[in-house]
Amino acid sequence: MLEEITIKNFAIIEELTVPFGEGLTVLTGETGAGKSIIIDAIGLLIGGRGSVDYVRHGEKRAEIEGLFRISGSHPARTILENTGIEVEEDMVVMRRDITNHGKSVCRINGKLVTLAVLREAGQSLVDIHGQHEHQDLMQQEKHISMLDRFAGQKIQESYKDYIARYRTFSSLQSDLEKWKANDQETANRLDFIQYQLKEIEDAELTPGEDEDLEKEKHILANSEKLYNQLSYAYDSLYGEGKGLDWAGLAMNHSEEAAGIDGDLQKLKESIHSAYYMLEEATFSLRESIDSLSFDSERLEEIETRLEEIKKLKRKYGNSVTEILELSSKLEEEMESLTNKDEKIHELEEQLKHAALDLQAEADTLTDLRVQAGEKLAVDVKNELQGLYMENADMQVRITQTSKGKTYEWEQSKSSFNENGQDNVEFLMATNAGEPLKPLAKVASGGEISRIMLALKTILSGFQHVTSLVFDEVDTGVSGRVAQAIAERIYQVSRGSQVLCISHLPQVAAMADTNLYIEKFEKENRVITSVRPLEEKHKTDEIARMISGVEVTDLTKDHAHELLTMAEKIKTKS
Repeated sequence: MLEEITIKNFAIIEELTVPFGEGLTVLTGETGAGKSIIIDAIGLLIGGRGSVDYVRHGEKRAEIEGLFRISGSHPARTILENTGIEVEEDMVVMRRDITNHGKSVCRINGKLVTLAVLREAGQSLVDIHGQHEHQDLMQQEKHISMLDRFAGQKIQESYKDYIARYRTFSSLQSDLEKWKANDQETANRLDFIQYQLKEIEDAELTPGEDEDLEKEKHILANSEKLYNQLSYAYDSLYGEGKGLDWAGLAMNHSEEAAGIDGDLQKLKESIHSAYYMLEEATFSLRESIDSLSFDSERLEEIETRLEEIKKLKRKYGNSVTEILELSSKLEEEMESLTNKDEKIHELEEQLKHAALDLQAEADTLTDLRVQAGEKLAVDVKNELQGLYMENADMQVRITQTSKGKTYEWEQSKSSFNENGQDNVEFLMATNAGEPLKPLAKVASGGEISRIMLALKTILSGFQHVTSLVFDEVDTGVSGRVAQAIAERIYQVSRGSQVLCISHLPQVAAMADTNLYIEKFEKENRVITSVRPLEEKHKTDEIARMISGVEVTDLTKDHAHELLTMAEKIKTKS
């Protein structure tokens, strides 16, 4: 659950720390006080889209930090551990800074992370339901993801298999289309490959040739210096009074010393060994000097060959080895292009098998969605009965999509996309005797609020999120419907923490914790503050929500009555 959020220099908020408890927390206050800004801050904290507009005027950055508590088995723990982030004492501290230049910096438990990691972890902790989700409900293309969330783990496993087969199918289909492309393009490509191969083959390259030639060139170019250095070394060792003579004297003296002191035997042997090695090295120096010769023609020949190789490197690779590897690939491609019909037939067979595999997994997805759709429709109808839509009917219609990649069988055609082969649409009838129609055509604002709440209530049981945020989900309702919504939100809060912005006194009365958001001016700047409401102030706030303008004894009595009724409902729950 979200235990606390600290917000600094965010929109009209200068600095604010808001503690949250378990159960249902309701945020109330005058319009424009900053209630939705707090929800916006939570949204950014879990990876929502940032903007420089969020940074308070005149400040360098906005800062948002939240403290979460998680259980040992929560998915967020696995996400963070896979990223190398330790979770100690079940605490997760998420932080996001947005600069006035638009840069976003994200941290989890003090470690810098990408926005993608922050979003993945955050959305496993908090689910925000705002008014925009009402719009999602009206968009048919969003229904498939809602249904899949309801279907749960089984469909997720099937979807993983499907998407792997879909990618194989897409890749093969793309390859086949390329092979079936214009014959002139194939002919042009063949001509170009033949030209490249001839140029490489005419050069008669051998592996490592360039490295060997560079080494030989270096020796030839420095042959005079090499001769001089070898001669100096030889003259230092060979001749009367030179190094080899002195080493011989050392050998003789050590031999006499060892005859006196037996412990010097090993030292004598080392000197003997060194002398013979030095003698052998002297002979090798002489042989190297005698074998040296400067061949200007050979040097010129090497430079010409290296220049030829250099030209090939500019076209075909950074080394002779790379050029020869490219030559092998070009030969393979030329062979494939030459046998185009055979290759096309091979790809067609592979695509057919891939399509069969894909169709089988797509059918499995469809079957799972049909089963889930039937259950979802029943569950939603049951939920809506408690929200005074007793006669509402729902159906999840699943039809074959026409969007995506197609495959033609002998007597039919299939279409596949990243979601499968299905179109999913929620159909509703809100009153008895009415035909089922798309949601956008039958539901009023208040009905949409109740349908969305019903879906959220159902889907929350299939999510691991420990915090649900409702931002004015009670739009367009009043009276007994408002009371029913309040009771339903409270029931949801028994299973997970719920934070709710509401203008309904019925919802505020059901809260475990009431937070009052207000704004005031300080030094010509607007400041937002949050304060928990004690019982008396809670009654006053609910009375204000009832009256809208003037709080009277009558509205206070009504507020007290709502609170008393709420306590009775809670006691029975």
